[in-house]
Amino acid sequence: MALALRVWCLPFGKRHRREIDVVHETMTSLSGDEVLRRAKEFFAERVPHFGAFLEQEGPTYATFRGQGGEEIAIAVIEAEAGTRVRASSLLFDQTIDRFYSTLPASDEERA
Repeated sequence: MALALRVWCLPFGKRHRREIDVVHETMTSLSGDEVLRRAKEFFAERVPHFGAFLEQEGPTYATFRGQGGEEIAIAVIEAEAGTRVRASSLLFDQTIDRFYSTLPASDEERA
């Protein structure tokens, strides 16, 4: 799993604005459809205190809304070694890692 973090702030004394992008990525042997099906079930049912519910979906992505309107966005990209899964959120980082731990590794990840 790779973690990318970008923080941007205006200079001190100006109106404070902060932007943070956190992207989690992994590879799995599952199909993209199966990953998204599991994500819908996991975020709605297996995280009782911080549940997030499906808001939008398409063939290669799903977005969820959770506590305080916080968003989780998940995308799946088919690759030679399996399916690349990318997710981002500001609040649900540990939950995303927990979800990733339920996915079987791709052949590339096992090697």
